[in-house]
Amino acid sequence: MKIAITGAFSYSGKYIAQRLLERGEEVITLTGHPNRPDPFSGKVKAFPLDFNDEHELIESLKGVHVLVNTYWVRFDRGNSTQPRAVENTRKLIHAASHADVKRIVHISITNPSADSPLPYFWGKAANEKTVIESGISYAIMRPTVLVGAEDILINNIAFLLRRFPVFALPGDGSYRLQPACVEDLADLVVEAIYRKDDYIIDAVGPDIFTFKEMVKLIGDKVKAKRPLISVSPRLALLASQFLSLFLGDILLTPDEVTGLMANLLVSKEPPHCGTHLANWLEANKDKIGARYASEIKRHYQ
Repeated sequence: MKIAITGAFSYSGKYIAQRLLERGEEVITLTGHPNRPDPFSGKVKAFPLDFNDEHELIESLKGVHVLVNTYWVRFDRGNSTQPRAVENTRKLIHAASHADVKRIVHISITNPSADSPLPYFWGKAANEKTVIESGISYAIMRPTVLVGAEDILINNIAFLLRRFPVFALPGDGSYRLQPACVEDLADLVVEAIYRKDDYIIDAVGPDIFTFKEMVKLIGDKVKAKRPLISVSPRLALLASQFLSLFLGDILLTPDEVTGLMANLLVSKEPPHCGTHLANWLEANKDKIGARYASEIKRHYQ
């Protein structure tokens, strides 16, 4: 098959593309970052992900059997906003329909809701609606926090633990989350590519932690045990904004804190991803948090 992946040179898309290449499939990528290093040495042909050029999108997708969509934005920056990402996704799915793409595998988030006050979650719900109503066969994956060598959250928690004498928890840290390994997600996506039925699953791991438990586990694994202190969410955000000035990034957003504390990163389904966070941290303890992972550097520079 010919399979198109948005962002095959980035994070989750890279793991998906690698598995498909190993199966002998033809893989192309639609990317908004044409100068990003190619981890596949030319084996994955890159096309522009230009949402303002519908004709080009359709031409790029002609002959594609399956579109794997990993596109989204974590926070608003300039013209790159979450409402704009919803409209861009609509354009992409519309182009896939006109190009006669046979199937879409779409990456979403746990607990999306059209009624959510959080743009990240209502935007994801809007995108799912676009996929479902496209008339194209689909599978929708709903991961929570992705764990991998390139991840943002887990890495930067370890980064802060390694460098500061204490770690501030927004609130009491009792809210829960259910991380999933990016390689497990890639396996689920590959399985979805070859299936024919329409379905939606939560791509979540086997562990459910309170945020405080997860931070403690990360500290234990990277040999950076620190006192964990509870502060108000507002104070935690102020501290993150202060650090962001020095890091040249956005460390944490108000919506992320709200979503986390609302337990939106936990699933009611049985886990579909098998990797335990403790095992992954043990295998990567010397690398995790060694450097800061910048969202702005990754996506905007």
